[in-house]
Amino acid sequence: MTDRTGIFAGDDPFALARTWLEEARAVEINDPDAVALATVDPEGLPNVRVVLMRHIEDNGFVFFTNYDSAKGREMAASGTAAFAMHWKSLRRQIRVRGRIVREDGPIADAYYAARPLDSRLGAWASAQSNPLQNRQVLMDKLEQMRSVHKGEPKRPTFWGGIRIIPQEIEFWADGANRLHDRFRWTRPASGAAMDWTVKRLSP
Repeated sequence: MTDRTGIFAGDDPFALARTWLEEARAVEINDPDAVALATVDPEGLPNVRVVLMRHIEDNGFVFFTNYDSAKGREMAASGTAAFAMHWKSLRRQIRVRGRIVREDGPIADAYYAARPLDSRLGAWASAQSNPLQNRQVLMDKLEQMRSVHKGEPKRPTFWGGIRIIPQEIEFWADGANRLHDRFRWTRPASGAAMDWTVKRLSP
């Protein structure tokens, strides 16, 4: 018998994550889809930064980045990533760990095309994570890209989506006296989309 009721109820963790995100959109002022993304470098030293998780699909979470950035290189090397999505207003968070695959097809094209023009040109202009002499160099490169692409830039081949396919998802909600509610969903790396085991964790 499970006491996973109320905000934790359901048999699909991706549907549950989408529900929590929609509730967050109603109360979070800025970027309710922001997550702290963690990767590791070749020496095993962790890296973390905030990115925007743009899609919660039926079997994964998708964000977009420069593949040649530090996070892009680190994910390519390890094949894995983790993130935490926290909503202070809801007093809830979701933690995810899993393997990654590139999403560099129609979904990436559509998202890129929907960005403002200068954001699309900026993807071409910025050698993300690499040293930059000063901001003017970047702005000059932006204007160069504006001239090169004539206002119709195509998505760079070095820029696209990353899909995190979870092996573990944890849903957390604040509890009185720090006695929080935590439920961890796990499945084998080769598990089917719904092949989950759910356990309550101590706070």
